[in-house]
Amino acid sequence: MTLFHFIGIKGSGMSSLAQILHDSAHKVQGSDVEKYFFTEDALHERNIPIYPFDENNIKEGMTVIAGNAFPDSHPEIEKAHELGLEVVRYHDFLGDYMQKFVSIAVTGSHGKTSTTGLLAHVISGHAPTSYLIGDGTGKGLEDAEYFTFEACEYKRHFLAYNPDYAIMTNIDFDHPDYFKNLDDVLDAFGDMALRVKKAIIACGDDNHLQEIQASVPVVYYGFDESNDFAAKNIVKNSEGCTFDVYVRSELYYTFTIPLTGDHAILNALGVIALCHYEGIPASVIQERLSTFHGVKRRFTVMESKGRVIIDDYAHHPTEIKATLQSAKQKYPNKEIVAIFQPHTFTRTAALLDEFAHSLETSDHIYLCDIFSSAREKTGEISINELLEKLPGAKHLELENIVELEQHGNAVYLFMGAGDVQKYLNAFKEIVSEETA
Repeated sequence: MTLFHFIGIKGSGMSSLAQILHDSAHKVQGSDVEKYFFTEDALHERNIPIYPFDENNIKEGMTVIAGNAFPDSHPEIEKAHELGLEVVRYHDFLGDYMQKFVSIAVTGSHGKTSTTGLLAHVISGHAPTSYLIGDGTGKGLEDAEYFTFEACEYKRHFLAYNPDYAIMTNIDFDHPDYFKNLDDVLDAFGDMALRVKKAIIACGDDNHLQEIQASVPVVYYGFDESNDFAAKNIVKNSEGCTFDVYVRSELYYTFTIPLTGDHAILNALGVIALCHYEGIPASVIQERLSTFHGVKRRFTVMESKGRVIIDDYAHHPTEIKATLQSAKQKYPNKEIVAIFQPHTFTRTAALLDEFAHSLETSDHIYLCDIFSSAREKTGEISINELLEKLPGAKHLELENIVELEQHGNAVYLFMGAGDVQKYLNAFKEIVSEETA
């Protein structure tokens, strides 16, 4: 039996793929830094060995899967080459692996993880489904018919895939450390569209997706009634949303989801359209929609003595707006305290005005220092530039976390793709000590 060794096994996609291969009866191990990441929890649950980086981890007979973040000069990769082992990059391995199934890629600038999680949950109610979600969740079934996975546009990695279907949620300018401008992003998605084999399910309310050229049918979904799948007669409350779906102007079914915000309705519409295309009964779709409660780090709610503490991955202005809208729908009578940690200097600099505008609807704003990712060592911008654009916003440092307490029984919305959770955990400790 082949032993798969993952270099960078704690990466969100890598962790998910390791889980899939383990569940599918393969032998799996990996290496990474010793710092804790939430993506490793599922690996420990499966007793998948995780070692510190060391070239001596690499042994004869292994197949090595390397995370995209690691250069060819990484000691483990160099050792693998010395031993003449096969070294496969994560996205290349995934591109080959999915050919065994009806494969569905979920891509877009925002909403990939939530939509992939929802799609996997719904399709699993119809047929055996393996899935790879970008929150570090993966599941492999030996008898799987479907494979649903998150396809990331960063560095055009999704061009390694030739899926049967693609759900495209939106196109926006992000990853300014790689993409030159919006046209560069559009070019990447245009290339991805040409790799899809059966059909593209795209959000028709997104003007950029209206321009997508493909050699397969493009089915549009959205709020506008010109879409092939349109949501109408929407009713929202603190528990979720109910809406009628019209398929090419004919009433198809009334769906209810236990999720808040317009983006949640759009994500569900994309899943509904894909399932309709695959002939999955509406009753099955509804039953599964009603039992979905989200993915990790996407509006994860904890409540303590009247305080609502929310952990969310939002790190782009579009995502911040969507997260704030969800919070206001779910908690209409509470103040919203936004605690935001920008992720990467390049993104903060490129979207400074947009970040300021997206946060303005909060009742109170706290900004943490910019999180520097491994992609960049330093930046010429600091959190002060964003603070200057938001009068009344405060700079939050870990040692001053107690400042948040003044807002009492509010909604505390911690947002960011870096390590904003250290602020969240420090605040939770204060609250638990106070209420102990």
